[in-house]
Amino acid sequence: MGDLLLTTERLLLRRFTWDDVDHLVALDSDPAVMRFLNGGVPTPREVVERETMPRFLAYDERFPGFGCWAAIDRATAEFLGWFALRPEEDSRPGEVELGYRLRASAWGRGLATEGSRALIDRGFAEFGVVRVTANTMTVNAGSRRVMEKAGLRFVRTYFAQWPEVIEGSEFGDVEYALTRDEWEVASAARRGTS
Repeated sequence: MGDLLLTTERLLLRRFTWDDVDHLVALDSDPAVMRFLNGGVPTPREVVERETMPRFLAYDERFPGFGCWAAIDRATAEFLGWFALRPEEDSRPGEVELGYRLRASAWGRGLATEGSRALIDRGFAEFGVVRVTANTMTVNAGSRRVMEKAGLRFVRTYFAQWPEVIEGSEFGDVEYALTRDEWEVASAARRGTS
């Protein structure tokens, strides 16, 4: 498949390399980016090098066609963040989780929705995905909007055990999902109106 996954109107999604460590450190050092993940605490460089990057690279080996990809602005070649579409350890066959993390400068421009839709479409069309899920904190309105605009529907609110309590965690987390059947109906509707 090579290093390039796909392009959208404004994004290029490519495989991560060790040259991306500085990009990930910068991304995970922004308190606004990390707010709904750990309360805004920067991820130390050592953690990115020892845990994050090896995990991102391992998805390529374990799950061909799935994984984590660097999101690059096609117009400026700037690193914007990442997208992921991958099976979880306890997933049912054909079920994958959607994830994304973008720099604050990329927020509010529809880029998270654009990248998410492209990965969802590819997963269903090319890799036999039967269900896509996504999760976030209940209070993370921005991420919930991305999930909805990408076609996912609210499934449930749940209360996970996290190592540290952060502001808003008392409201729990939410799960969104999209099935293959729902995606096919939505895809047919988009083709009919475009």
